[in-house]
Amino acid sequence: MTVTWTREQQIQQSWEANADAWTQAIDQNQIESRRAATDEAILQAVLRCEPRRVLDVGCGEGWLARALANRGVQVVGVDGSRALVDRACEKGNGCFRAIGYDEIIADPARLGQSYDGIVCNFSLLGEEIGDLLRSLRQAIVSDGHLLIQTVHPFTACQQQPYIDGWKTETFDNFGGDFREPMPWYFRTVSSWFQQLSEAGWKLCEFEEPIHPQTKIPLSMLMICQ
Repeated sequence: MTVTWTREQQIQQSWEANADAWTQAIDQNQIESRRAATDEAILQAVLRCEPRRVLDVGCGEGWLARALANRGVQVVGVDGSRALVDRACEKGNGCFRAIGYDEIIADPARLGQSYDGIVCNFSLLGEEIGDLLRSLRQAIVSDGHLLIQTVHPFTACQQQPYIDGWKTETFDNFGGDFREPMPWYFRTVSSWFQQLSEAGWKLCEFEEPIHPQTKIPLSMLMICQ
């Protein structure tokens, strides 16, 4: 019997299959863009907001949650991949829970007490993110900040048509034994801004971390309230 997966389900399946390879890539610092700029960019952006309690949405193996906890921030990390949450729990120094985005949308209260910072670091990969962005508003204090870092559309476009649409990540440049490719949804800059506006978020700051040698933008970072 052939099982047909939706692209959203394929994203989930890819993370389950690749949990060990991803954790190894992070532990061994194998991803150049992260080494060059993006890890430090999101860490410093969160710290500038001076949050006391942060929700890391799509926390993966938990590197950002641990980095923030080491700086005195109380962090809860959630991820839809049980395998990645297990890796995060094994490493400790944080509170990690397996909660999928559909579960957050259905009942934001399951995220716990309100946060003054919510982070989505390269974790908004599907096409339908509006309901999730709206649900996260119910988990944040009135003056709290939502921080989103994602691939830079101009760089990720790779001379293809600059329009929203599905692409495939093969993980070929990450090293390790990645077992399954991952679909992800490409958005233009204006499309990202529209998604945030329609979900009720106000864009306060916009950053474009660049590679220190090539000067190519590696990501874009949006800070919203």
